[in-house]
Amino acid sequence: MAKGLLAQVPTEKLPVHIGLILDGNGRWATKRGLPRTAGHRQGAKVFSEIAQYCREIGIQYLTAYALSTENWKRPQDEVKAIMDLLRRYLDEAFQKQKEDACVRFLGDRTPLASDLQEKMQRIEAESANNDRIHINIALNYGGRDEIVRAVRTLAQRCAEGTISPSEISEQMVSDCLYTCGQPDPDMILRPSGEMRTSNFLPWQSTYAELVFMDVLWPDFTPNHLDQAILQYLQRSRRFGGV
Repeated sequence: MAKGLLAQVPTEKLPVHIGLILDGNGRWATKRGLPRTAGHRQGAKVFSEIAQYCREIGIQYLTAYALSTENWKRPQDEVKAIMDLLRRYLDEAFQKQKEDACVRFLGDRTPLASDLQEKMQRIEAESANNDRIHINIALNYGGRDEIVRAVRTLAQRCAEGTISPSEISEQMVSDCLYTCGQPDPDMILRPSGEMRTSNFLPWQSTYAELVFMDVLWPDFTPNHLDQAILQYLQRSRRFGGV
């Protein structure tokens, strides 16, 4: 049930699917004279709180941009810290199955450590039938890379003679994406003051409402999410119509 600033908003008016770009962790830490890894720890804590809040107010799908394909260029200790946080998150997730969260990981897993891949597979399998909220973690994810992979899949089917190029449709492309079977995001939210989507769900977010907020992710609160959703509710979503 919605509460706070959204107390008077019917649940059916809320966005079904929210995409979050978790940005500003490093800057948050630097401003406080802390190592960047401290910002990622605080950011992970905030994400757990926001995911719980989304579950409480009735958001059905939440996709978080945790690590992009470009983030491997960052200092190795920072990347390692992010991976360690992921391990901790997965361990906690196993203990929270009662919360009915279905978890899916989006992105290329092959560069990840084998123990992480095993944890990811296990939690996806064990949470597959949960439906209170669907949480996607975009990890080693790049939107262009995702589209290229979808195109290669369809090209292979054409080469095999399963389909012809003229049969390829938007739906067939969507069905080859990591988010297959899920609704496209209604709203993409990026805190930190940056005003770009940085290769996050480019195909799926074609008609998403974009909301940018000047707050670093580790300082993000449920009240900020309420404000973002109120912005979303003021938009006129015509999907190309009048």
